[in-house]
Amino acid sequence: MPALGLGTWQVTGDGCRKAVSDALEIGYRHIDTAQAYENEDEVGEAIRRGFEAPP
Repeated sequence: MPALGLGTWQVTGDGCRKAVSDALEIGYRHIDTAQAYENEDEVGEAIRRGFEAPP
């Protein structure tokens, strides 16, 4: 388990997508999320785009 992770509680919309995308880009490998945060679509979209982006 990585020692550092990005929390996504109370982060929604474009801000959420950007935060997750930026975190993945700089090397984060732990994204803390939960169904109760109600931002699954934004988190998932950012992660999907991260896998699609060229290295």
